[in-house]
Amino acid sequence: MWGVREKLSLGFGGLLLIIMVVGVQSIRQLNTLGHSIDVILRENYRSVIACQQMKESLERLDSGALFILLDNGHAEQGRELMARHVPLFAEALHTELTNITLPGEAEKASRIKDLFNRYQDALRDVEDPSLPLEQRRGTYFQKLLPLFLEIKTTAEEILQMNQQNMIEANGRARGTAAAARERMVVLLVCGALVAVLFIIYTEWRVLRPIQRLIRSTDEISRGNLDLVVPSDSRDEIGRLSEAFNEMASSLREFRRSDRSRLARIQRSTRQVFRSLPNAVGVVDMEGRVEVSTEAAAEIFGLKSDVQIRALAFDWLTSLYEEALEKGVVVDSESKRPVIQRAVNKEERFFRPLAVPILDSRKRPTGVILLLEDVTRELQQDELKRGVISTVSHQLKTPLTSLRMAIYLLLEEKAGLLTPKQMELLVAAREESDRLHSILSSLLDISRIESGKMRMDLKPADPQGMVLEQVDGFRSAARDRGIDLRAELSDEIPQVMADPPQIGYVLANCISNALKYTEPGGTVTVSVVAGEESVCFAVEDTGRGIPPEHLDRIFEQFFRVPGQESSTGEGLGLAIAREIVEAHGGTIEIESKEGEGTSLTFCLRRADRPTEKEEAT
Repeated sequence: MWGVREKLSLGFGGLLLIIMVVGVQSIRQLNTLGHSIDVILRENYRSVIACQQMKESLERLDSGALFILLDNGHAEQGRELMARHVPLFAEALHTELTNITLPGEAEKASRIKDLFNRYQDALRDVEDPSLPLEQRRGTYFQKLLPLFLEIKTTAEEILQMNQQNMIEANGRARGTAAAARERMVVLLVCGALVAVLFIIYTEWRVLRPIQRLIRSTDEISRGNLDLVVPSDSRDEIGRLSEAFNEMASSLREFRRSDRSRLARIQRSTRQVFRSLPNAVGVVDMEGRVEVSTEAAAEIFGLKSDVQIRALAFDWLTSLYEEALEKGVVVDSESKRPVIQRAVNKEERFFRPLAVPILDSRKRPTGVILLLEDVTRELQQDELKRGVISTVSHQLKTPLTSLRMAIYLLLEEKAGLLTPKQMELLVAAREESDRLHSILSSLLDISRIESGKMRMDLKPADPQGMVLEQVDGFRSAARDRGIDLRAELSDEIPQVMADPPQIGYVLANCISNALKYTEPGGTVTVSVVAGEESVCFAVEDTGRGIPPEHLDRIFEQFFRVPGQESSTGEGLGLAIAREIVEAHGGTIEIESKEGEGTSLTFCLRRADRPTEKEEAT
């Protein structure tokens, strides 16, 4: 029994044999043609060139003899011609004598040699100035000229013999090439026919069973587990077909046993899902709600089979489409933090969240819409702000009286103090001042969050605000041995800002940078203009902030663990963020532990209109 390996080996081995046969025959024919061409060049071409050279040199020798016999001042030129061309003729004659290839060519070449020796003797008589001119002229016409003609004729005969042989060799080479071409065509046709037979055999015995198996497995992958793969061979493909049939049989058993369990789980899941207290809905790729909780159905109309685009919630459709497009979790905090809805005549607030459902290839197959009820959270925040504001107001009046009393005692208005009493009162003054600063900061945060502290936005010069704060910290930086720099360019546009409030933000950032930078370090304040905003940056080379604490750095009362108590209460950056966000700007911090910190906030350029201004 032949397996797939043997069948493929037979098919590809036959093709390899065809390629080898055609290749060997091609090499043989090319060698034959090359040999024929080499014979033409080697046997005849050198003789043709030698004969042409002899004829040309003989012509020059005859011209030299005539120059000498004319005796008109060209005798010396004639002697130079004879001296130059006698060796050239001899060299060409030697080439011909050593390249005898044709019958009769040797006799003619030897005759040329004898004639040339006699020609040289006569040439010496013509050249000899001691002989009378008439005698030399007679020698030329009686001896030299007949020898010249005979040598030239014999050289021409040798040339014609070799040229004729070249023509005949060329004909033989063409005949060989034509025969080789015919044999190659026959071989190619036979090889192509044999290759087609092997391909048909391979397709019939190997490819067709594989294609049939692929079609069958596609049907099984689409859920047609009742399909039986035909198996008409005992090779590897036949055994693979039987294995697929066994697998399909096992899958049919699993499907029958799991369908009832799957239906039970789906019913339980839907029932549990609907009873969840939060408003949650699962939406498919077409925007149709597949399943939702009772809260989502009652409050937002997210009922099963409902199209979310048909609901009057554009923000919900926008979140859904953005989650499908980007494949990441999307919330609405950038445009609208919470959604207000009336539920049972009670005002409720929800924060929408869209979570894409991804398959194994990270492609979205649906979206989970989560509408988190943040009513209690907002109420608690409002209550907290109210309590903080009330307590701060209530504490500020008695604290003011207490501080005044401490200051009066320190000024010894009520009598002299002992050193111990003075020490205690100084400590009480410092703590009361610290408590007053905390209360003032809390009141500022409360007023900003409630909107009672209104920002007087107007065009302001960023360079002036930066230089004012940097100059105010020059002495403090010098005392700590820190290099405080301001890097400003000449073309910084104005920003829409409340200068005193932004001054507070800059002062807080510079103060923090100086606190956490060791002597010898650098604090740099810079301003960079963008297309829509101007960004202020305060960078230091201090100790940096551990990455696990960066997310909480703007929280109220948060201080990085391990800091001294004298560094502050943890309210400065919280106030700075509230002020920047009240301006409609953004603030962020970057830090590497041991390398330094960079705090950046951006404000809108004064020459860029707002969306409302563009609309009007």
